Formats: sequence, C-alpha cells, structure tokens
Amino acid sequence: MASGNGVGLLLTGAGKRYDVVGAFAAHAFTIAADPSPLAPARYAAQLAVAPPAIEDPDYLPFLRELVERHRVGAIVPLTELDVELLASAPELPALVPEPAIATAVYDKWEAHLLLERLGLPSPPTWLPEQEPDSYPVMIKPRRGSSARSIHAAADARERDFFVSYVKEPVMVQRLLGGPELSVDALCDREGRCLNAIPRTMIESRGGESIKGTVIRDGELIELARAVGETLPMRGPYTMQAFRDPELGLRITDINPRFGGAFPAPMYGARPGRSYPELIVRMAAGERVEPHIGDYASGATFTRFFWQLELDEDLAPTGREIVPGGMPPPRRS
Repeated sequence: MASGNGVGLLLTGAGKRYDVVGAFAAHAFTIAADPSPLAPARYAAQLAVAPPAIEDPDYLPFLRELVERHRVGAIVPLTELDVELLASAPELPALVPEPAIATAVYDKWEAHLLLERLGLPSPPTWLPEQEPDSYPVMIKPRRGSSARSIHAAADARERDFFVSYVKEPVMVQRLLGGPELSVDALCDREGRCLNAIPRTMIESRGGESIKGTVIRDGELIELARAVGETLPMRGPYTMQAFRDPELGLRITDINPRFGGAFPAPMYGARPGRSYPELIVRMAAGERVEPHIGDYASGATFTRFFWQLELDEDLAPTGREIVPGGMPPPRRS
C-alpha cells in the first residue's frame, strides 16, 4: 500500500534508471515496473513488478490494478515506449501529453511540422524524396532513439546512400553547427511549466548524456517554457537544441520523459523543489506554482557505472566489490 503520505508513484520502463527510481523512493512509496528481473532500478523501489509486454492487451489493465491497489497518484514513464499508450488512457494518472502531442513528438518529422505550425524554431528538414536547400545534412530515423543510425551527408550522393542504407523511415535535416544544449523541464497537469533547467552536453554515449554542466541561459529557459506550454506537455520533458551560428537556437528533439542527464536538474534544484519532489506533491493533489529560473547553476555531473549482486533467487545480497560500499569521491 501507499506510504503514510497516502500517495504512490508508478515508474514504468525502470530499466537501469536507479538514480531516478531512488530519487522518487526517497519521497514516496514507489513502484518500479520492468519485465526484466535483472533491471537494476527495480531494486531501488519499495515494490518491483513485472508488467506484461507493452503491446500486450493486458498491459493497461495491469497498470490500472496497481493504481487502485496502491493509491497511485502519478505514473511516470522512464522510456518513450509506452508514452503514446499511456496518453490513450486518460483514466490513468499518467504524466504524459495529450495523444496527438505524444504521437507527434515520437516522430521527428511530425515533431518538425508541429513546431513549425506553432511558430517554434526547428531546423530546415525534408523528407527523403525532397531536395535539401543546402548541404551538409543529417539523415535520421523518424522514430529513432539512442542516437542510432544517424549519419552526416556532405552531398546528394551521400544522402541517397544513407537514405537507402538505414532500414526504416528517415528524414533529412540540416547539419547544425554550434554547441548542442539541453533543457530538463517539468510541466504540471494543466501544461504550466514549473521550471526549466538548461545544461551543456559535454559528452554523450548512445544518445545519453554522461557529462554536462548546469548553466544559466535565459534564451534556452524561455524556449523550453514556450515548448512546454504551447504544445502543451505534462510531466517531465527534455528539449534538445543547437545554437547554430547562422540560424540561432533550433530544436532538434523533444522527449516527454526524464532525459539521461537526470542528475543535472537534481543538482540544480533548490531544496524541496527537485522534480521528483514536485511530482510527489502533484500526485498528492497539491497545486505547485511555477518557479521558472529558480535553480542553482554551475554544477557539473559525470556519470559512471556501479552494480548489484543478486543471489540464486535474484534477491540483492548487499555485498559490494569494495568493502564498505562505493568509495567516497576524493579531490584530485
């Protein structure tokens, strides 16, 4: 059952997001849903469950039962895989956008068209059969994730090759210059942006940021707020953009979930205003007021690996490879 504050949180697609699940579990009874018993983040929650496959007709009924049994006040997907499905079930307390928006942002071509219709800055983008205005360009899967199958093309010959090489629907987008930046933001259920915390993207692997610095950038903050409230979004979202020397800020991705750089907004948040804490408050029925721009900048995060040992019954043993647990960081 839910904890003493009467609210439960359900996180789907928990996977390896031990940091996200652990942050929620520090503030409320948290359920981690993942079909794999080896998903590390399952062990950061008070309760771990193995749901049916997302495409299984029993997936949503399974979640409904959890919501009723544990008084779940909010469902937060940790991957994009079930965002559209959750958006199609308004009876569930899922922090996801409306179905049309959830579908559009999952398809990069549709997201580009949506941004253009709403007057928000998107890079020049074409379908494969259209001729770009200029080169170089990027060939991207329309529904790609983890930075897979993205290729730069210097001319029409290379573009045609990569369009045929990638075995799924693609789009063609101008290759942007300048720094790549990201904003981790949160909207309430009404689509009001509560805060937007920008960061640099020092290093990424497989499309996931592993090093970055929280920065103060008013233009980025305002753009992320405009995205969140114009679409509108609900719950956490990550906006990625380039500040191109010629075009200025151009949005390249909008993901309706926590980004890989979850530590950045955690380090930047003021006490009591981390995104998990705000979501727990919303799940309990509280109306949280926007506080855009109220965060601390300057912190840099660098992510690394750790592990759990499980016994023959897949229960954590509590043993560590370093006596006493993970060694504390030391100054260089």
